[in-house]
Parts: sequence; structure tokens; C-alpha cells
Amino acid sequence: MATYVIGDIQGCFDALTCLLEQAAFDPERDYLWVAGDMVNRGPDSLATLRYLKQLGDHAVVVLGNHDLHLLAIACGAKRAGKKDTLEAVLAAPDRDELLAWLRFQPLLHVSKQHQAVLVHAGLPPAWTLSQAQLLAAEVEAVLRGPKYQDFLHHMYGDQPDRWRDKLTGWPRLRLITNYLTRMRLCAADGTLNLTHNSGLDSLPDGFQPWFAHPHRQTADNTILFGHWAALEGESNANHVIALDTGCVWGGRLTMLRLDDHRFFSCACPAQPTHQATK
Repeated sequence: MATYVIGDIQGCFDALTCLLEQAAFDPERDYLWVAGDMVNRGPDSLATLRYLKQLGDHAVVVLGNHDLHLLAIACGAKRAGKKDTLEAVLAAPDRDELLAWLRFQPLLHVSKQHQAVLVHAGLPPAWTLSQAQLLAAEVEAVLRGPKYQDFLHHMYGDQPDRWRDKLTGWPRLRLITNYLTRMRLCAADGTLNLTHNSGLDSLPDGFQPWFAHPHRQTADNTILFGHWAALEGESNANHVIALDTGCVWGGRLTMLRLDDHRFFSCACPAQPTHQATK
């Protein structure tokens, strides 16, 4: 029995299959964790969702911004963009079943057995792990409840951009979601910069990667995350493992075996809409 953790698949099902074959993944014995962004921009989001869903308890996934984007498009809260590749999911006969499964996935997974935390984007410096779990649960409860479409209609936006305990309603849930699924850079007080999507060079004044702040409350926790392809799998931080290596951009799809920290990777062809720029 082994546990594997994979970065942003984004519908690149052939690369996922390549990795699982390379690692001799056994779906009856092994476990697969996915750091969000299972769908979109790649060629086969439908096959990816179907495969992960049928793994049952042997799949542990957290939601990323593209997964939430799919849910928003499906309920009419957002129009599909030119680069979205979600048509097959939305037209599938098992669409409702797949979307319901997606809605019930968490934004944060904490494993005491592996002493590891799985999240799509990251955790702001001021949050403890227990606080992050409680706040993630607030969003998860709404996504799984009767008002999930209301949440998806109010999910988009960059404000508020700094955490305050007194935040309430949709602004509170939006900011929690942005921290967990969209964050790359923030200031020491947690103020978000949601425009920077390149690497660690030329950072805007006052902002650092969320994992680089010296007084981060989760510095002693092993955190596995995706979302930031420009890092190319290198966070340069202790206990922080970046797994998005830009498969959909023509990079690699990367997977880590937690038991012995062995990495596996498969090369990915760039998708037509992603060949020019990242």
C-alpha cells in the first residue's frame, strides 16, 4: 500500500495515466491525493473526473480554482471563457453525478498518518492549521448545502483582500476561498496580491510567497500544494512541496510517493491555447 500525491492535472488524462503506470499504481491497494485543479484547459477533463470519482475512498482530492469554476459555469454563475475546455463535462450524461461528487470534496485535507496537509494554493501566514481547518469547513458546508449556487454567484472577486475575524457573509467565504485556491503572494498581514503569476523573481514590493513569511503559523507542517506552475516544483522552503509543474503549459505532470518521497513525472504537450504565454 502506498500513497501518491499529484499536482494540477487540469484535464490532462493521458499524462495522469502515464504517471500511474510508471508508478505501478494499484487502485485497490494504493491511495491517490490530488492537489486541486483536476479539470480545465487540458483535453480530457471528463475522463479525469470519471477516473478519480470511481477510485472512491482511494482518492483524496481538494478543490482548486478551476474545479470551482466548473461548478460556477454549470449553475450559470459564470460564463465559460475562451480558454475553458469543459464542454464535454457539461454535456455528459453523468454530468449531475460528477458535479455533485465535486461539490462534496474538501478545500483542505489534513492527514495525521502522513503528518501532511494538502491544499490547492496555500495557507496565509497568520492562520494556524486548526484555524484553517475550521475556515475551510465553513466554505465546504455552504458548497454541500442548499445555498451552494448563491455562493458560486458571489465567489468571484478580489475583495476583501485581508483577513479579519469579524468578516461575515459572502465576503468572508470569498476571502477564505481565495486564500485556499488562488493565493500565491501575500503581505505579512495576509493582504493578497492576486495578479502575480510568474516565478520568484521581481516580486512586487511588500509581498512574498505565502510560504516565505518568517512567522508563518504552519511552518512546522508539511504542506503539499499546486496552483503555481511558474515555480516548476521548487518552493525553496522547508516542509513545503510544490507539485504544479505546468503540465497544461507543456511542462510535466508530477507525482510524489509520500512513503519514500520518490518523485515521478511525465512530459506533457502544450495545449493549443497555452503555447504562446503562461
